[in-house]
Amino acid sequence: MSTTALILFAHGARAASWAAPFQRLQKLTQESSPLVRVELAFLEFMSPTLPELVEQLLADGINVATLVPVFFGQGGHVMRDLPLMIDELRLKHPQLQIKQVDAVGEDALVLQAIRDYCLRSLP
Repeated sequence: MSTTALILFAHGARAASWAAPFQRLQKLTQESSPLVRVELAFLEFMSPTLPELVEQLLADGINVATLVPVFFGQGGHVMRDLPLMIDELRLKHPQLQIKQVDAVGEDALVLQAIRDYCLRSLP
C-alpha cells in the first residue's frame, strides 16, 4: 500500500454532474500511477472536503501528499483560502507532509493542450 497521495483539489458545485470531469481526471491519473493513491477533494459544496479527505488519508496510514489545485488560474481560492486550509491542517496534523503546487492552468503544457482543443473547434 502506498504511503503517498496525490490530491486533486477542485472548487465544487451544487450540481453533482459538475464533478464528472474531475472524477474522470482522478480515474485517469490513478490508472497512470497505480503506486500512488489519487484522491479528489473539494473546497465547498461537495464531499469530501480537504479536511475530510486528510482525516481519511491519515487514518489509512498516508502522511505525505501533493495537492494539485485543478483550477484554471491562481485566483483568491488558490492564493488565499487554500494556503490557510493547508496551514490549519499542518497545525492539526503535524505528522502530515503536504505540498501544494500551482493551479493546473498555470502550466505551459496544460495551456497548450487547451489551445489545441480550441483550435480543433475551428471549421
